[in-house]
Amino acid sequence: MTARTDFLRQATAKFVLVFRTTTFKLTLLFLAVFAVFAVFLLGYFAWNTNRLITEQISETVDAEMNALTEQHRLGGIRRLLLVVEARARRPGSNLYLVTTYSGDWLAGNVDLLTQGVLNDAGWTETKYRRLDDTEGLAHSAFVRVDQLPGGFRLLVGRDLDERERLLDIVFSALWWLIGLLIALGLAGGLLVTRRVLRRVDAMTATTQTIMKGDLGGRLAIAGTGDELDRLAGNLNAMLARIEVLMGGLKEVSDNIAHDLTTPLTRLRNRSEAALRNAKGEDDYRAALEATIEESDSLIKTFNALLMIARAESGQGREEMAEIDAAEIARGVGELYEPVADEKGLVLKVEAPQPAPVQGNRELISQALANLVDNAIKYSNACAPARPAEPILVAAHHEGDRVLLSVADRGPGIPANDRGRVVERFVRLEQSRSEPGSGLGLSLAAAVAHLHGGELRLEDNAPGLRAILALPRMPPARR
Repeated sequence: MTARTDFLRQATAKFVLVFRTTTFKLTLLFLAVFAVFAVFLLGYFAWNTNRLITEQISETVDAEMNALTEQHRLGGIRRLLLVVEARARRPGSNLYLVTTYSGDWLAGNVDLLTQGVLNDAGWTETKYRRLDDTEGLAHSAFVRVDQLPGGFRLLVGRDLDERERLLDIVFSALWWLIGLLIALGLAGGLLVTRRVLRRVDAMTATTQTIMKGDLGGRLAIAGTGDELDRLAGNLNAMLARIEVLMGGLKEVSDNIAHDLTTPLTRLRNRSEAALRNAKGEDDYRAALEATIEESDSLIKTFNALLMIARAESGQGREEMAEIDAAEIARGVGELYEPVADEKGLVLKVEAPQPAPVQGNRELISQALANLVDNAIKYSNACAPARPAEPILVAAHHEGDRVLLSVADRGPGIPANDRGRVVERFVRLEQSRSEPGSGLGLSLAAAVAHLHGGELRLEDNAPGLRAILALPRMPPARR
C-alpha cells in the first residue's frame, strides 16, 4: 500500500506541475479560442440555414396562397374547397385548412392547431396535428392565414421537420467538434508540456550542478533552434563569461598574493632596517622617502587593478560620450613627448583626421598612455642600438573601426606570448629588469572590450605594434 500511495502521490504531483506550466495554460487558452470560433462558425451557419429555409418556405406558401385565393375569386368557396382537398391528398403536400368564421373545419389536411392561430391574418409559427395523426400537437409548422370574403379562413403552411432535422445535425456536429477539440487540445497540450518539462528539468538539473560550484557545466542544446535552444545558448555564453571572470578573479587573487608580497616585504624590511641601523635624521629621511616611493608604487598597482575591474564590469559605460580619438592621441603624445626626449627617444604623432568614437575619455586615454609608456620603457632598452627610430602614435580609420596604435622598435613580444601578456601581473623574462606591475596591457585589453573593440599586438619588424581597435561612430549618430 505504501508503494502504491507513493506512486499516486508522485503522479499527482507531476500532473499538478503540468497544469501549472505556461505551455499548458497557453494550450487551454488557444483551445478556448478555437472552441469559441467553432461555436461562432457553426452558429452562424445554423442561423443562415434557418433564415434560408424560412425564406424558401415563405416563397412557397405565398405562391400557394396566391393560387388558392385566385381559385376562390374565380369559382367561389366550392371551387376552393375542391382544389384544397385535391392538394391536401398529395404525398408530401403542404398544410392546408379552410374554416368558417367560427372555426368549423371545411377542408384540408390539418386537424388541430394551437389556439388562436386563425384569429389573426399573417405569418406565424405554430404547433399542429394532421388528420391522420393520433398524437397531440407534435409537429411544428410555419403558416400564413388569410381572411376570405364571406368570413372564411384560409391557412397554408409548411412543416418545419426539415429545418429541425438540419439544426439537429448542426448542433450534433457542434458538440462533436467541441469534444474533439477538447480531446485533441488536451492531448497535444500534455505532450508538448511534457516535452518542454523534460528540457526544463534537464536545465534545472544542470543549473543545480553549476550552483554547487561546477562552473564548467553547460545547458544541453537539442539543435532544433527553438526558443529553448536560443535561451540555452545565451545562458551558456553567460556561463562561459562568468567562468572566465571567476577564473580571472582567482588568478588575480593568486597574483596579488604572490606579486604584492615582495614589495610589502621589502617595505617592511626597509622600515625595520631604518629603525635598527639609522644613525641620524638623514638616514631616517632616506628610509621614509624609500618607503613613500614603494607605497606610491603599490597605490598605482591597486589603482590599476580597480580600473581594470571597473572596465570589465562595464561601469564606465554610463560616462560614454562622443569623443575624438585623434585628439586623445595628440594629447597623450604631447604628455609623453618630454618623457621620450628625456630618454633620448623621438615620439611622433600621426592623427591628421578626426576619429569619432563613442567612449569614455578617461579610460581610453589611460589605455593609450599605458601603451605609450610601455613603448618608451622598452624602446629605451634598445635606444643605443637604434637611436634614430621614432615611437609612432597614430589614429586612423579602417572600415568601421578607429585604430589607435603605438609602434616601437623595442624587443617586441613573441607571437606565442601575445595572448598571455594581457593577463594580470604577467611579465616576460626580458621585461623583469624594467619597473612595472604587469597590468598595463591588461587595462588596455579591458578598456577595448568595454567599448566593443579589441587590443591587437602585432609584429613591427622589429618591435611591437599595439593597436586599440574601437568601433567607429557612424555619421547618422553623430
